[in-house]
Amino acid sequence: MAKMVKLNNGAEMPCVGLGTWKSPPGKVAEAVKTAIASGYRHIDGAYVYKNEVEVGEGINAMIQQDVVKREDLFIVSKLWSTFHEKSMVRPACEKTLSDLKLDYLDLYLVHWPIGFKPGGDVLPLDSQGLAIGSDTNFLDTWEAMEELMDAGLVKAIGVSNFNKDQIEAILNKPGLKYRPANNQVECHPFLNQDKLIDYCRSQGIEVTAYSPFASPDSPWAKPEDPSLLNDLTIKAIAEKYKKTPAQVLIRFHVQRNVIVIPKSVTPERIRQNIQVFDFELTEDDIQILLALDMKWRTCPLLMCQHLKDYPFHAEF
Repeated sequence: MAKMVKLNNGAEMPCVGLGTWKSPPGKVAEAVKTAIASGYRHIDGAYVYKNEVEVGEGINAMIQQDVVKREDLFIVSKLWSTFHEKSMVRPACEKTLSDLKLDYLDLYLVHWPIGFKPGGDVLPLDSQGLAIGSDTNFLDTWEAMEELMDAGLVKAIGVSNFNKDQIEAILNKPGLKYRPANNQVECHPFLNQDKLIDYCRSQGIEVTAYSPFASPDSPWAKPEDPSLLNDLTIKAIAEKYKKTPAQVLIRFHVQRNVIVIPKSVTPERIRQNIQVFDFELTEDDIQILLALDMKWRTCPLLMCQHLKDYPFHAEF
């Protein structure tokens, strides 16, 4: 079982969860079942992953088989950017709950600070292949997220891909009712996010690392991209502990008290990815991994960099 990280709403969030981005329907329900059977209690999903029905099937199968109770699970989903209009937030959350066949979410995140033009396309593009934004303001979106808390649909709310200034804007919002509990961001040794993590911690906001292996299977991956799993430094540390490079990359976050959500649909890898509590990296190992930082993003969302709330122009 994974150790817990305490959120600012008092809830405990397992520090290792199963990521489901790019997990295909047809495989993801089995992945969720394997994960829960292997001791995972935290499942991370999102509307835009287009697999929440199957994620829900996996969760509910394990509840019905008495492997786990709903209250023992920590289920996360995310509000997509085409639903930033205040009036669209609750229906979007209710759609996710309906697809998952659940009564509530443990944590619901604003997936990106950027708002997209509402409509059928999850990523509306213009003739030049650039994203079409909306004139929504994420501070208004946050008010609608707070209403989900009051309605009992979600136990905690947070953000994803927000930079320091954007989080500060929420924290300084007049009439703020609920502070973000979590900021989920890309994080791995090539993008260690130390400044953003320190800032979030100073504000009582826990951080979740997505793409802990730098997503070599992402839709934007290129053959020349740097490879974490094949990095000689990481491989050498793995050999020292007789662990896989993936296990070292997960343990790196666990020891920084950062929540981490490795994605896999391969049963053996799903099991290996939570077997990270029987060894400990030295402080030297952590410093060596931190020194690999090159501010390299696997998920820069370049088609959005012209939009007003694009988060990655800022240093952190």
